[in-house]
Amino acid sequence: MWSTVRDAVAAVEAAYSPGGVNVGLNQGAAAGAGVPGHLHVHVLPRWSGDTNFMTATADTRVLPEALGETWRRLVEAWP
Repeated sequence: MWSTVRDAVAAVEAAYSPGGVNVGLNQGAAAGAGVPGHLHVHVLPRWSGDTNFMTATADTRVLPEALGETWRRLVEAWP
């Protein structure tokens, strides 16, 4: 699993050139996982001056583009 996370970080860095990247693991309902026992990982680009770890939860997108464009860029950048 961790090798996939490393690949995801590399793709985000190549596609968006952020100032940094947050990697977060969530397991259990209290941590934001909707399925009991489910573990998932968030890989989020960060830039100086952004104000929140996960602005997508406040009806604001971390990346101001259509999801299909994000997918295309990440697929092209995937190692």
